[in-house]
Amino acid sequence: MEPLSGRKSLTDEVHDRLVDALCSGALPPGTPLRQEAIAEELNVSRQPVLQALGLLRRDGLVEPMGRRGYRVSQVDANLVRHVYDLREAFDGLAARLAAQSLDVNRKSALRAAIQQGHHALGSGDTADLVAADVAFHQTIYRLSGNPLLPEASAAVWLQIRRVMHAYLQSGSSRDPIWMEHEAIADAICAGDGDRAQQLAINHSNNAKHRLTSKMKDSETHTN
Repeated sequence: MEPLSGRKSLTDEVHDRLVDALCSGALPPGTPLRQEAIAEELNVSRQPVLQALGLLRRDGLVEPMGRRGYRVSQVDANLVRHVYDLREAFDGLAARLAAQSLDVNRKSALRAAIQQGHHALGSGDTADLVAADVAFHQTIYRLSGNPLLPEASAAVWLQIRRVMHAYLQSGSSRDPIWMEHEAIADAICAGDGDRAQQLAINHSNNAKHRLTSKMKDSETHTN
């Protein structure tokens, strides 16, 4: 992690920097988080670090270790199921509303998001793939016309980002994800709300099953 710039509040900057480290795998599950060490690395006092860790605890990304501070929360099959159950509801609603939207930029916005995904697939970079995936879904949320959707789903998407990164970094198949994205985009552009919603729900369910199966396989090999 690099020193902070001071453009935001220190708490926000510390929070954003820690989120990036958590979601990228730079701070993997179980990693102890010491306030003093983080403050020294980011060249800030302990207070904004403490406040940022409190925000991360609220979102379920870190957990307390008693007097020893915090550690990065574990990612397991139960967490994935809980997170993706919520994602299913958010994504289905967003896709339906986006299909009903009269936004004249709907098609171009979705095509740009799909193109970003193809570039990421070409690069093979995990961080690019996660960023493109998140951008695609956030485009749909924006096109839904409901300004509460991004905020209401923010904590869920923080968890999704770090789960996605771990899954893609393992070398798992990436093509089906973007084929499903294109089908959702096509349904939205066609104004078919029912189909868009169902495809979005199926997409979330498929992701949940892929992730939980991968975790169960890993647990079997570990044991």
